[in-house]
Amino acid sequence: MTKFEQELRKLFDQNKVFSDACFVGNACYGRLTDQIRVKINFQTGIHADRYDRLKITLLNRNEGSIDNLVLHFKDIWGVKKVSNPNFPEGITPYLWSDYGKVDWYVYSPTEADYKELSGAVQTYLNVFQEPQQEQQIGQQMY
Repeated sequence: MTKFEQELRKLFDQNKVFSDACFVGNACYGRLTDQIRVKINFQTGIHADRYDRLKITLLNRNEGSIDNLVLHFKDIWGVKKVSNPNFPEGITPYLWSDYGKVDWYVYSPTEADYKELSGAVQTYLNVFQEPQQEQQIGQQMY
């Protein structure tokens, strides 16, 4: 199991953000609705070895890509304070690929960080889910 898969499992295995989660390498796939599938993967920015964001792609089973969003860790988590004297102002979290070894650079996210990031993903995905009709107690539907 790759480090990317481990991190995606921390985000989406237990949180049940979507159903039928399948983890393959750097990506996680799942079902949002009967017709909409989700693909989430880590991506780099300016630096090829720094994975500092998640890309979420929504796919229609018959028509292909319908929308996507990039969530930067800095936008969700901000700058994190660390005890490392080389980073007196803190650091923006990212996964670093160093000669085939992938790990968090200086700062490792906490359980609260993972919840916050998966919550941001859930907020985005809620836009594309079918509204749930709730029946109030005592109210009858005709």
